[in-house]
Amino acid sequence: MTHTKGLESRYRKHGESILIELKLHDVMQLFNSLDPAPFHEKDLDDDAVEYIVGTAQEFPLKTPLRLHLHVPPEAATKKSSENVGEAIRNFFEYRTEVADRELRQKLRQGRASLVIGLLFLFSCVSARALVAPVGDGMFHDIVQEGLLISGWVAMWRPIQIFLYDWWPIRHRRQLYHKLSHLKVEVHPKA
Repeated sequence: MTHTKGLESRYRKHGESILIELKLHDVMQLFNSLDPAPFHEKDLDDDAVEYIVGTAQEFPLKTPLRLHLHVPPEAATKKSSENVGEAIRNFFEYRTEVADRELRQKLRQGRASLVIGLLFLFSCVSARALVAPVGDGMFHDIVQEGLLISGWVAMWRPIQIFLYDWWPIRHRRQLYHKLSHLKVEVHPKA
């Protein structure tokens, strides 16, 4: 809680919302200049995305945020505010969909890895049981333990996916979803 309070002091607020502020020479500076798509579907500039996402990541997901764009007075119209806001929301909606697909793919990969790992573990344990009565000695013990260890090592990947790998994707998806509902305002520079 103290960490968040310290961060809040670095950012201006609008009511309860933390402001993410960008100073631009032109509204189009916010967008990728190489993207030929119509305005509402354009990609945002990588630096702008990095700044917006990086700032949003500094706060808990429940912290309300607003994006204030400071532009020359002639560019600060109600229409530009609506258009830019829609373009930014569309961009982050698309990023949310991409993260959804990535999460589904990761979980599919985890299920496939789990099935393969369990089959391999079962094969190794079965082979170990077959080897057990055949002999004894150090070589026999190495083979038995090697089969058991190999079977459990095959379970490493599914365990990693289900315990660790999907969390960052889910968090990124939640962050993009939050940013897709971000209130965007265009203000004239003083």
